[in-house]
Amino acid sequence: MTTAPWRDPALPAAARVDDLLSRMTLEEKTAQLYGVWVGAATDGDGVAPHQHDMTVEYDWDELITHGLGQLTRSFGTAPVDPALGAQALARAQRRIAGAGRFGIPAIAHEECLAGFTAWRATAYPVPLAWGATWDPPLVEEMARRIGDDLRSVGVHQGLAPVLDVVRDPRWGRVEETIGEDPYLVGTVGTAYVRGLESAGVVATLKHFAGYASSAGARNLAPVRAGVREFADVTLPPFEMALREGGARSVMAAYTETDGVPASADPGLLTRLLREEWGFSGTVVADYFGIAFLQTLHRVAGTPAGAAHTALTAGIDVELPTVKCYGRPLLEAVRSGAVPEELVNRAARRVLLQKCELGLLDEDWTPEPGTAVDLDSTGNRILARRLAEESVVLLDNPDDLLPLAPDTRIAVVGPRAADALAMLGCYSFPSHVLTHHPEVPAGIEIPTVLDALRTELPDAKVTFAQGCDVTDPDTGGFEEAIARTAEADVCVAVLGDRAGLFGRGTSGEGCDATDLGLPGAQGELLDALVATGVPVVLVLLTGRPYALGRWHGRLGAVVQAFFPGEEGGPAVAGVLSGRVNPSGRLPVSVPQVPGGQPWTYLQPPLGLAGEVSNLDPTPLYAFGHGRSYTAFAWEDCSATEPAGLGTDGSHDVSVTVRNTGGRTGAEVVQLYLHDPVASVTRPDVRLIGYQRVELDPGEAARVTFRFHADLSSFTDGSGRRVVEPGALELRLAASSTDVRHTAHLTLTGPVRETGADRRLRCETEVSPALGQTGPVSPRPATRSASDAPPG
Repeated sequence: MTTAPWRDPALPAAARVDDLLSRMTLEEKTAQLYGVWVGAATDGDGVAPHQHDMTVEYDWDELITHGLGQLTRSFGTAPVDPALGAQALARAQRRIAGAGRFGIPAIAHEECLAGFTAWRATAYPVPLAWGATWDPPLVEEMARRIGDDLRSVGVHQGLAPVLDVVRDPRWGRVEETIGEDPYLVGTVGTAYVRGLESAGVVATLKHFAGYASSAGARNLAPVRAGVREFADVTLPPFEMALREGGARSVMAAYTETDGVPASADPGLLTRLLREEWGFSGTVVADYFGIAFLQTLHRVAGTPAGAAHTALTAGIDVELPTVKCYGRPLLEAVRSGAVPEELVNRAARRVLLQKCELGLLDEDWTPEPGTAVDLDSTGNRILARRLAEESVVLLDNPDDLLPLAPDTRIAVVGPRAADALAMLGCYSFPSHVLTHHPEVPAGIEIPTVLDALRTELPDAKVTFAQGCDVTDPDTGGFEEAIARTAEADVCVAVLGDRAGLFGRGTSGEGCDATDLGLPGAQGELLDALVATGVPVVLVLLTGRPYALGRWHGRLGAVVQAFFPGEEGGPAVAGVLSGRVNPSGRLPVSVPQVPGGQPWTYLQPPLGLAGEVSNLDPTPLYAFGHGRSYTAFAWEDCSATEPAGLGTDGSHDVSVTVRNTGGRTGAEVVQLYLHDPVASVTRPDVRLIGYQRVELDPGEAARVTFRFHADLSSFTDGSGRRVVEPGALELRLAASSTDVRHTAHLTLTGPVRETGADRRLRCETEVSPALGQTGPVSPRPATRSASDAPPG
């Protein structure tokens, strides 16, 4: 029988929580505002920055008597058998609920950036690879599976996706981003949010906001983005993921913008996020971010001062463990230094979320109801499909690819025979198992070398490492050159090693001085090319690297961004021709290692010109990618409409026909060019796209429903406006490969847009004139996707 209104599921959540709050002591309310990281290292060798400085000792039994807001990374801190881990988490939740007066369990959160960061869980491709697929529905399916796995072991909240837009590719966390364009990041990131939330898991948007714009690409360095860059590049993906994806949590960024840390900014976390955007979920701190207000930012003099500043700004939950929101906050509230209303406000938001998750219901149970299998066959099939769609064929000038099935292949390079070459820094093997070398990976991760031997059983495949990822030693070159000289073709597998805080060449805290290939890998590639044997360059990286030095000297170039546990077979499938490559670049590939930062979102003076001797034009443009088939773009509806107002809409269509001999996918991209505006604008920017797969001879009509809202930008007064005047809508295969242009003229007054503006360009795919039967975005490798990988 229900004994109190807050236990009554028939009442509105707000009424239940108000009743509960009225019964709670200050200690019980503050206990809902922090997490505890059980088993976190204090010896300086942890998985988070300053973990050894910030992790404090506490008495677990005493701590939980007042309740607990969150449990931090029960699965993501050390190798734990998933089934046993689920049982242990359930026991911990029983103890937490049994220790307090109200029987309220904690929210358990985990990292899930490229899959559930847990031992024996599927390691999917990293977010930069999601961006390379240009396939939001597929990303949504992946996120739903990740959410199902999280729920199966008792986890409620996932710390993903990352919605930072790449501003400088030297930044170590580029691999965690979706790309350098806010529309691509927003649409793909929103799909991830929808998938995770559909599984009942709270998606956490990060890092809010500006983190990727750190000066010099240094992790946590100050952000010096202007007001309009912040509004038009940084913020839109977050707004889309909240408005269209329904994300229920946001993580405050570590960084400061113009002297104000994000964790101390009420303009960002309260006025914008809640009052303008209408967000009603929880804001959580990035790990130790509240304490950093005292220790790193120095905008607070004490832990209590940091707590006051963060609560005032709008941070509801301190993660990963209690530091400022515990005793320092309690004492500050009792002394009158911090208003209790701030505690009440944050506790109410936390308890509302717990109510939504069913954690306040009397029939709540922590025991998982299903068998635990975090790397199921279905997961691996999906991981394979994502990996295959994400591989980008950058160049194939003489049709060297696909490789002949019986050719002699010299596989060379430090990434060819290393399973970790497939994984980003937030995969469990790279993130945690490096501290447990005696523990096996827990999942099968075929290397490119092994996968190529399986893919081409009649080929003669030899191997030489050549060099290490970072070591400048060239002692292994001789063997690599010898193996190459004996072969018909050399496959050079080069790239990054993911790691944390300087222990890798890509990943959190692994920022690059320039965009030259790490270590001696560039010199190794020079030596291989010098043999005269055709070289296929395969890159397994977390960021783009400058390739102009080898342009015109390579037989083919294949780019894969940490493609996950099934990445080896995916790359091998592209090399053999089993997979027709369909990936498109989510970031530009530069010509030279210096001259950065640069992304394609440049106003006129950011482009090449006579005012500087430095040419930032990329070698391969944003959106670029090749195929083993050919596509014709026909019958563009480019007639300018009459009287299109600043609140009007117009359809632009094009027919895409597969004129080659095999099934393939084309990505039709729509860019906006604004010739004259009241402030400088990017020369072009993406406003729509559609991935379409076509059989040989098949054609499809792709229609974009452009609305004037998509041309809006932040003007000189800080308003988001649509201005009258000429526009160009460019149908293109990349940001520089324009196939057709539609000219528009917006008429009428300048129109200020609001929170209800259209954020995306809706698309429709239909059979072309004379085409029979439906056209649908089918998987590019149906045979590989419909059967378990093997």
